[in-house]
Amino acid sequence: MTPIAEWTVAAFNTATGSDNKMHDDEVARSYGFRGGLVPGVDVFAYLTHLPVARWGSAFLSRGAIDARFVHPVYDGDRVTVDAAEGRMALSLNLRDSAGTVCATARASLPVSAPAALPVDEIPVVARPDDRPAASPEVFAIHPVLGTIEVGFHGERALGYLADVREALPIYLDERVAHPGWLLRYANYALADNVRLGPWIHVSSAVQFHGLVHDGDRLSVRSRVDDAFERKGHRFVMLDVRHVVNGERVAMRTVHTAIYAPRRG
Repeated sequence: MTPIAEWTVAAFNTATGSDNKMHDDEVARSYGFRGGLVPGVDVFAYLTHLPVARWGSAFLSRGAIDARFVHPVYDGDRVTVDAAEGRMALSLNLRDSAGTVCATARASLPVSAPAALPVDEIPVVARPDDRPAASPEVFAIHPVLGTIEVGFHGERALGYLADVREALPIYLDERVAHPGWLLRYANYALADNVRLGPWIHVSSAVQFHGLVHDGDRLSVRSRVDDAFERKGHRFVMLDVRHVVNGERVAMRTVHTAIYAPRRG
């Protein structure tokens, strides 16, 4: 399909100081990468630019985006996102400066809003004081992960928007949360509940159910839906809900990560 729009951005590794050392150059090289990886949640943020530019707040209210991260994105590289129009959807590709497709996504905007999700389908649970090491056994015994409570403050979002090189006026004019910022809490849901070594975010399928506005309180609730091994990697799949002010689910994510990658 012929692209109808494209956007180029200088990728930025926002996580060099993270506990996840897959974003550290030396550690990432020990796993066979060229250097520290730009976080998948930030690559996801780049992928949302064109759908939001096209559909605006309607996309953030009721749209969906299914993103997969297939090759690493490195700090400082100029990456280009292009969008091709399909049947009621945009097909998105993110390519690095060498032309390699590093991430793909399908973004769509239904005519009507999806059915509201039950607020308490995933209960509020306290995070552990002493996080256990991630393992299939731990995920099986404690599938509901500890809840993260956080507020969204529009004036504090400026640093985040600069980090992901986002300049669409909707985030400042309407003071709504960026979907990439929201998705970061799916990562935190995992990292705040189990001890991890270097790990890799590989995909996120997101359904939006409403906007998150300045001053809203978020309860990020998550549950392990699957844990499995493939080609020497250990994967975990989470169902993550962003509940706003205890009243409604604003975003649901099926969030998949390799929590124990094989070396080399």
